[in-house]
Amino acid sequence: MGLDVSCQFHIGHFAKGAKNLITDVPGVAVGQVTLKEGKARTGVTVIFPHGGNIFKDKVMAATCVLNGFGKSTGLVQIDELGTIETPIAMTNTLSVGTVSTALVKYMLEQNTDIGVDTGTVNCVVTECNDGELNDIRGMHVTEDDVRKAIGNASDTFEEGDVGGGTGMICQGLKGGIGSSSRIVELGGAKYTLGCIVMTNFGFMGNLVIDGCKVGKEVQKKIEKIEKSAAETDGKDKGSIIMLLATDIPLSERQLRRVAKRCVIGLGRTGSFMGNGSGDIALAFTTANRVPHYKINSVIDTRMIHDDDLDYVFSATAEVVEESVVSALWHAHAMVGYSGKKVYALRDLL
Repeated sequence: MGLDVSCQFHIGHFAKGAKNLITDVPGVAVGQVTLKEGKARTGVTVIFPHGGNIFKDKVMAATCVLNGFGKSTGLVQIDELGTIETPIAMTNTLSVGTVSTALVKYMLEQNTDIGVDTGTVNCVVTECNDGELNDIRGMHVTEDDVRKAIGNASDTFEEGDVGGGTGMICQGLKGGIGSSSRIVELGGAKYTLGCIVMTNFGFMGNLVIDGCKVGKEVQKKIEKIEKSAAETDGKDKGSIIMLLATDIPLSERQLRRVAKRCVIGLGRTGSFMGNGSGDIALAFTTANRVPHYKINSVIDTRMIHDDDLDYVFSATAEVVEESVVSALWHAHAMVGYSGKKVYALRDLL
């Protein structure tokens, strides 16, 4: 669970959560389905903000589109209303429609009032392009896969080449799903900040871990194995989805500021958010809920003082950085549907 290379690297200074996963935030659950048969190297990852009815009990949220080369759904309404009302899904680019349809059907089953006595629903689906390893035109992810991922959601889950990250490539190495968490003390109370990422960005040679420029060394090892120059054109053609969860009481404005700081952790790993990279951050807090139906005209919410946001900003940079490295560390080498081989970080360090 979480990054287990502490003998070589120790990212940041905040204490880690018990599992060092986003699910250290109470109530958060993650479910996944991994597809590795035939030409498929893909899947879906679903994140639940809490265990109740998310549509009727929404969480305060914000997004930050750091680089908008992406096809995610649901972000516009989050920015306008400041809430998330469905599970959040991660998958490949051409499966966004299928996953969205499956999420809509799930939400309709859970809420018979949607589209009848109330408005419709804003399903959040995020994506990266896994087409180098996965037969993306095959559109292998089905609605049933999404339902299975929803059904197996729990507070423990695998990282690496699993779920939506199955076919992803990061910094020229096998990427995928990564997660991390930190404990933040504010006003004498302890809170948790967690992160999950789907990594598919960068190019060979740029990887930095805990300030160490390991990318060139990794590239040399691959070239020694291949007995030829490693394939790279110096262009960042991938993407990353960064999802933050916390039980720290924050407003939508503060959550957006926190989401912006994901770029700090991302940059520490060697990313420069290239022209062809879609880099998107979402953040939510379970501490402030917004009921779908009006109970009172005034809703009581809480937020920390802005002076204390520096602690949250710092922890955000840490969890994003470590989540990226954790995705790389847990992933396994893979041969894609067309014969392309991508090496794993753990085999080269």
